[in-house]
Amino acid sequence: MFIVISAYIAILSLMALIMMKADKRQAQKRGQRIPEKNLWRVALFGGGIGAYIGLMAFRHKTKHTNFRIGFLMLAVLQAALLVWIYSEYGLR
Repeated sequence: MFIVISAYIAILSLMALIMMKADKRQAQKRGQRIPEKNLWRVALFGGGIGAYIGLMAFRHKTKHTNFRIGFLMLAVLQAALLVWIYSEYGLR
């Protein structure tokens, strides 16, 4: 169970990280942006860790308090979920 959930979170986190990079690139080029609701959706459904890493690594959306705090809280909650599942079920 831990492996399945951690793989799910890893995939969505990678997806969120790529979306943050793509949106930052489009912002610099003044191109078509990824809607904020889509960034939030991926972060909420398991990509919070990747979204927060993308926020910090690419310095994207850092002026928006709701992104800084929201993505951080989602990352902490998802990491805590992984720790809890690992402690309960281990690598079965």
